[in-house]
Amino acid sequence: MTKKVDNIIPDGFLWGGAVTSFQTEGAWDQGGKGPSIVDARPIPEGFSDWKVAVDFYHRYKEDIALFKELGFNAYRTSISWARIFPDGEGEPNEEGLQFYDDLFDEFLANGIQPVITLYHFDIPLALAEKYNGFASRKVVDLFEKYVRTVFERYRNKVKYWLTFNEQNLFLTQPQLLGVKVTDENREALSYQAVHHSFIAHAKAVKALHEIIPDGKMAGMITYMTTYPISCKPADVLANVKAKELLIDFYCDVFANGEYPTYVTSDLQRKGIMPVFEEGDAELLKENTVDYLSISYYQSQTVKHVEESDQLISGITPNPHLEANEWGWSIDPIGLRVALKDMYARYRLPIFITENGIGVQEELDVNKTVEDDYRIAYLKEHIEQMKLAMEEGVEVFGYLTWGATDLLSSQGEMKKRYGFIFVNREEQDLRDLKRYKKKSFNWFKNVIASNGKQLDEVTESVSR
Repeated sequence: MTKKVDNIIPDGFLWGGAVTSFQTEGAWDQGGKGPSIVDARPIPEGFSDWKVAVDFYHRYKEDIALFKELGFNAYRTSISWARIFPDGEGEPNEEGLQFYDDLFDEFLANGIQPVITLYHFDIPLALAEKYNGFASRKVVDLFEKYVRTVFERYRNKVKYWLTFNEQNLFLTQPQLLGVKVTDENREALSYQAVHHSFIAHAKAVKALHEIIPDGKMAGMITYMTTYPISCKPADVLANVKAKELLIDFYCDVFANGEYPTYVTSDLQRKGIMPVFEEGDAELLKENTVDYLSISYYQSQTVKHVEESDQLISGITPNPHLEANEWGWSIDPIGLRVALKDMYARYRLPIFITENGIGVQEELDVNKTVEDDYRIAYLKEHIEQMKLAMEEGVEVFGYLTWGATDLLSSQGEMKKRYGFIFVNREEQDLRDLKRYKKKSFNWFKNVIASNGKQLDEVTESVSR
């Protein structure tokens, strides 16, 4: 599918894994932590809550030893806002702050840079109930208080930061910001909440550069590459419009510091332009990002739809691609398309902070998982990343989603992504022991060769 390339990956490239606090830590009510909206979310039948997750809160030293063995030099997780400010307000919780001190110290002692997301869909429940989440400007101020607290605390421990995880999901899923909407106010309130997230993001960029002058902040999106379903001009135009609201709007604000006209013209025509408080435009303009960060899992196609009440319409699966068990199209070339487009538009370094494949798996008789499909998936995506880099794209890191297995954002343990099998099911915690999958030694060899050795080898790199 691809030609062989010489190694284009520079020394110091960041290799590792990525998770969230709520999908891994557990200890949902320990250490002074307050509830977040995740803890109050209804659980679908047969799924899990996140009360224990994979118990990273208590087992992080064991896991980090495995990450060191893998050769990781970076690991992305998130800080739980409710672990720092249990009700989102008041005074910070010292026990929560100390937990992340200890965690980051353990990473650094093992040669692993913590890459930290400030917000990953888990606003303190009290702020959602009291203020309707990021629908309120008050919550923007409270977010700034939270980020300044953690920047001051971890100023000598964390260099790479992300503000909001997959910020481009908020327009169509405002509940991820703790916002409840109605049919009558859905579009207007969703745009207002997105605006508040942009202002909160810009305030975090400003605070970081004040408190940690050499710190680097990203705007982060989930990049779903889209193609027109045909070469009919109407389908091509539909794809352009879908991409504008799926991808470009957010990156334009992150990198250029202003709303693009294809968004403002539509909002003004509809009479739902978000309220800009005095200084908002200047804040966005003066606090652009240091790099861009993406998760990448799949691509889709777009077809023209005559009439739709949806903000983004016409998204359909690509008939030319295979999909995983959850219907996500497998498209390594789509990653290259994404990287080339982003770099051509913004000329900012790019950090791939999520990529991977979820599969239902169980341990075999040898207490491992023969996950050749994961090796093939990751290999093909890394190959396409390298080709994009050969074509001039500046990529400085690649993190897979998970390293250990973890609960999905919906509470599915059966959707496994890791190099390390965690022995639990949705309802049965079993013993939570960790077991290396076949892909463990493969990725260890990838990292040891700095991405040059992507084929399987008969022997793993020596420990």
